[in-house]
Amino acid sequence: MNRTGPAGGSRFLFDSFDPTTARIEAHERVSEERWAALDYRLGHIEAALERLERRLWLMVFGVAAFLLAQGAEAVVMAALVR
Repeated sequence: MNRTGPAGGSRFLFDSFDPTTARIEAHERVSEERWAALDYRLGHIEAALERLERRLWLMVFGVAAFLLAQGAEAVVMAALVR
C-alpha cells in the first residue's frame, strides 16, 4: 500500500500545509482590500474637490459681474452728469 501521489480524495491528506504561502495569500487579500478602500476614499475626495472648484468659479464670476456692473453704473452716472 505504497502511494506515490494523490489518486483521489482530499488534497489535504497528501499535501503538507505551507504557512508562508498562506501568509502571502492573506497579505495579498488584505492589500487588495486596502487599495479598494483607498480608491473609494480618493473618489470621494475628487468629487468634493470638483464641487469646491465649481463654487470657486461661481464666486469668481460673481465678483467679475459685480465689478462690471459697478463700472457700467459709473459710466452711466458720468454720462448723465454732463
